[in-house]
Amino acid sequence: MNGILPLWKEKGMTSHDCVFKLRKILRTKKVGHTGTLDPEVEGVLPICIGKATKVASYVTDAGKEYIAKVSIGRSTETEDAQGDTVTSDDTYKEFSRSQILEALEKLTGEIIQIPPMYSAVKVNGKRLYEYARKGQEVERPARKVLIEQIELLNEGDTFCGEEVTFSIRVRCGKGTYIRTLAVQIGEQLGFPAHMESLVRTVSGNFQQAQCKTLSEVAELMEEGNIDSILRPIEEVLTDFPRVEIAPDLLEKIQNGQVLPADPLLITYPSISMTHEGRVLAIYQNHPTKPGLMKPEKMLLPNE
Repeated sequence: MNGILPLWKEKGMTSHDCVFKLRKILRTKKVGHTGTLDPEVEGVLPICIGKATKVASYVTDAGKEYIAKVSIGRSTETEDAQGDTVTSDDTYKEFSRSQILEALEKLTGEIIQIPPMYSAVKVNGKRLYEYARKGQEVERPARKVLIEQIELLNEGDTFCGEEVTFSIRVRCGKGTYIRTLAVQIGEQLGFPAHMESLVRTVSGNFQQAQCKTLSEVAELMEEGNIDSILRPIEEVLTDFPRVEIAPDLLEKIQNGQVLPADPLLITYPSISMTHEGRVLAIYQNHPTKPGLMKPEKMLLPNE
């Protein structure tokens, strides 16, 4: 069994829980997820099965889309609704639509984020959440992330109350923490904030409408229709230019040989080598041999 299964991760489960259950449902050990979703977050979680596990990193690195609810008036240890309160402001607040849109605009584009203490980022060989659970605060590396778009989903010209909430749709690049983005929105508005809820609606080329829950996957497996939802590996590789190889190169590609660099590698970091429409390998410039290229991933059909 090979392919990518668009799973809808439900609340209350970790990404690892999903993998563990799918190994039993699909009766195969070669199952891997494409980026951790917190237990209280639901949404699109592409699952790589069989040789598709080789392209998991490409899905993980692809763009994502989320719908988040931002709450202005209280900050938490975890930057979401599950954490203990750090700071609260119970004063009456009133924001105009233009004020919120201005805050969102300032956080659109390439921005700097500091990962939350309750996250899986490693510092000195340990996950940040391991330090946080022991009450230890460590210096966290700032990182650049790309926020392609933030859209305010609520209507109305005024947002007011002791606690002000509104929903946003965020399109972003890899490594973005939406929890942290919610805090940053609060900072722009001058108040503590946290992320009240989060749903991932898009991951790479996979959307909510394509996804199945674990129970639906189990039902399809029992009916013998699991292939109806498995997507081919090629769907993950749409950003890679395709080179249909000449017959005389087929055996060399199959053997993973170093070859003269394709001209496309002047512009693109990687290219997919295809035969009869099937991707056999991903090639990149050779790191030490100018003018040559080497396989980055081998994806032969018979592997």
